[in-house]
Amino acid sequence: MLLALIFSKYVYLASITSYFTFYLIRRFGVSVQNAQVHLFFFLGAVAVGTLLGGPLGDKIGRKYVIWFSILGMLPFTLMLPYANLFWTGILSVIIGMVMASAFPAIVVYAQELLPGRVGMISGMFFGLSFGLGGIGAAVLGVLADATSIAYVYKVCAFLPAIGLLTVFLPNFTSKK
Repeated sequence: MLLALIFSKYVYLASITSYFTFYLIRRFGVSVQNAQVHLFFFLGAVAVGTLLGGPLGDKIGRKYVIWFSILGMLPFTLMLPYANLFWTGILSVIIGMVMASAFPAIVVYAQELLPGRVGMISGMFFGLSFGLGGIGAAVLGVLADATSIAYVYKVCAFLPAIGLLTVFLPNFTSKK
């Protein structure tokens, strides 16, 4: 289940990091510089979300952070392909911050499932996250070539629905 959550998160992240600039240029006719500023704000939100995800998981529980992070971004990803430029900027920042908060919680949650295997779990999840992101970017590129960048964002908008798998994660007796 955790690997499916990583898949949804990193393929969506790949769609933004690889194609968001082209999407903004094609959809709204903005300059390359303006599109890259939007991408910068998204990536800044990802950094902030990653930093907040760990302490938030410690405070309220990792499973709740995973629920909130993966499934919580679904309404925003569903709105993104239909938003104007102003709201696209706001939605992308919200998506970046909410989505990124899951990674620390997922890694620590997996480490708790397999105590004593911290290095293996960390390596596996970091490796898979980058690998899945790369494969996702390539597949999305093929899809964009066959259809359009706008279509890619409409398809990717549903990836956070995979967050429903969180219901199958075991509960721990503590918040952690």
